[in-house]
Amino acid sequence: MRQPPPQGRGGFALFFAPPRALESRRVQMTAASPAAPAPAAPVKDAPYFVEKVLWVKHWTDRLFSFAITRPASFRFRSGEFVMIGLPPREELGEKKPILRAYSIGSPSFAEELEFFSIKVPDGPLTSRLQQIKEGDEILLGKKPTGTLVLDAVRPGKRLFLFGTGTGLAPWLSVARDPDAYSRFERVIVAHGVREVQELAYLDLFTADIFDDPLVGDEARAQLTYYPTVTREAFERQGRFTDLIQSGKLFSDLGLEGDKFDPEHDRAMLCGSMAMIKDTAALLEAHGLKEGSNAEPGDFVIERAFVG
Repeated sequence: MRQPPPQGRGGFALFFAPPRALESRRVQMTAASPAAPAPAAPVKDAPYFVEKVLWVKHWTDRLFSFAITRPASFRFRSGEFVMIGLPPREELGEKKPILRAYSIGSPSFAEELEFFSIKVPDGPLTSRLQQIKEGDEILLGKKPTGTLVLDAVRPGKRLFLFGTGTGLAPWLSVARDPDAYSRFERVIVAHGVREVQELAYLDLFTADIFDDPLVGDEARAQLTYYPTVTREAFERQGRFTDLIQSGKLFSDLGLEGDKFDPEHDRAMLCGSMAMIKDTAALLEAHGLKEGSNAEPGDFVIERAFVG
């Protein structure tokens, strides 16, 4: 069983280089991968599987991550979301489970399914979900979907993945997928939070991903981690919109000019509705066009969450 991700330490890194061929190593790793944990039996005629919790990691009093077993028949694209929930408590008269949409944090080929969640004390689901432990049952929807996938953006040179808070979740998936590095010369994971301690997965993007057997070399050469904090002192501060408008985002990344380039830049947005709407407006002002699964574009947002 894989161990939960380590606590963040601090710092960030920038890396540059051309992409590398991945196919031969991907085949080798697939053949060498250990068997996945045995999935729980699905409830008859239910629209969900019943899976087991493998591990739980509490980052702060507001944030936690967990992983569950993956059904053998479950297929998804990196960046998609799925409905998850908990079994109803019959002793409390609950007849139906409460399910909510969660981005899958694992890449599409992973043997377990990882999720990144906030804690809401009085939330119908998260008030219970934050108390789960290894071995507990989780309900997993059977139909993953979503727009935050590589197929929804046109080819380009740079892929910007903007996420605030737990909006980082789909980028945990996309940034660990070899296809991201074969399609783009540079992948920028931008994570915006209020407090430094909320930079969950900082260790993943500054150290651990470079040891990944599938994408480690590519991530070391092509991945840029760009964290920013808004309410505490940090080596970088400010909201994405302010960093874009001031041109600091581009100078920090060593890019020419002070705007996105419609010919080469592609972006995905996930997080607060305010960030998504404001950043999308800036992207459009720079000449980028929104895309979808049906018609790939220069940037995508998750309409199911934004409305």
